[in-house]
Amino acid sequence: MNLRELVSALNDFASPALAESWDNVGLLVEPSPPHTVNTLFLTNDLTEEVMEEAVQKKADLVLSYHPPIFAPLKRVTWKTWKERLVVRALENRIGIYSPHTAYDAIPHGVNNWLTKGLGACTSVPLHPSTAPSSPAEGTHRVEFCADAEHLDAVLSQIKDIPEISCLTTLPARVEGEEQTRVSLNCSQKALLEVVALLSQNSLLHHKTEILLLQKPLLPHTGMGRLCTLSEPVSLSDIIERIKGHLQLPHVRVAVGAGRTLESPVKKAALCAGSGSSVLKGTEADLYLTGEMSHHDVLDAVANGISVILCEHSNTERGFLSELRDALMIHLQNKINIIVSEKDRDPLQVA
Repeated sequence: MNLRELVSALNDFASPALAESWDNVGLLVEPSPPHTVNTLFLTNDLTEEVMEEAVQKKADLVLSYHPPIFAPLKRVTWKTWKERLVVRALENRIGIYSPHTAYDAIPHGVNNWLTKGLGACTSVPLHPSTAPSSPAEGTHRVEFCADAEHLDAVLSQIKDIPEISCLTTLPARVEGEEQTRVSLNCSQKALLEVVALLSQNSLLHHKTEILLLQKPLLPHTGMGRLCTLSEPVSLSDIIERIKGHLQLPHVRVAVGAGRTLESPVKKAALCAGSGSSVLKGTEADLYLTGEMSHHDVLDAVANGISVILCEHSNTERGFLSELRDALMIHLQNKINIIVSEKDRDPLQVA
């Protein structure tokens, strides 16, 4: 497949618009076109060891769940390992694509895979995603009526305000008088300027309506998951299930205040990776994530919530095999897709 065609297909699989605003997703390194992709190489973390594996296996595009370029690079030299990744990629004509939190949000993504470690359950996103393209523009709609005497002057001033869209006018009759109804979409910043302008004329101000344009929630899409188990299970049994699902010999466990290893777990909140900000404040019997700060663990335990920590990438990496199968179907078996054998969590118990 042509690289641009493949990137479009990957974006259809999980829209980059679903990623968190702070994230850096999409095509991060692009060899000079045209670039044909015969082999897509999947990894959780793109380290130098993994990059050498991708070179040896003649990969044309690396899909790295975590973005190897996050903080802006001021130069591309041989000095730091992340710069060297870019150099090696371009020298070997390998593109780099990262989905990260877009894969966290989608219904068939990382968090959905992690829920399977709990056993039979139903789940809903902890922080639902909104439709990225609805409404298309603006956060607010402003509507007001103006007579012919004021209309041209007001419209002229409004058109000078940045971040105004969908400006329309329609004839209207107000209290028996012929007027014009003006409607526009605007950003939060532009709203302040529009209101200030209309407030200068009390007749306009009193006839103004401001509507918040709320985007609809996307079903089964968003950050984290709140899972309700079909049948309550003891914490000790959940621990064994998670270890089996993630293929780990051990996990870290903090037992909630007033609970024991035999206490039942009915509701579990989970978030792949680093889950503190996503899980915080959620009422559940259990928090499951890769890592949390010491103080967030203390808060959870004090509130009677047990915590299972599996290390950051251990809650993500196992998804790659499922992703490979899903992408084979999505891409209609047009390219070879392989999963890294060198990718691993950097932490181990000594």
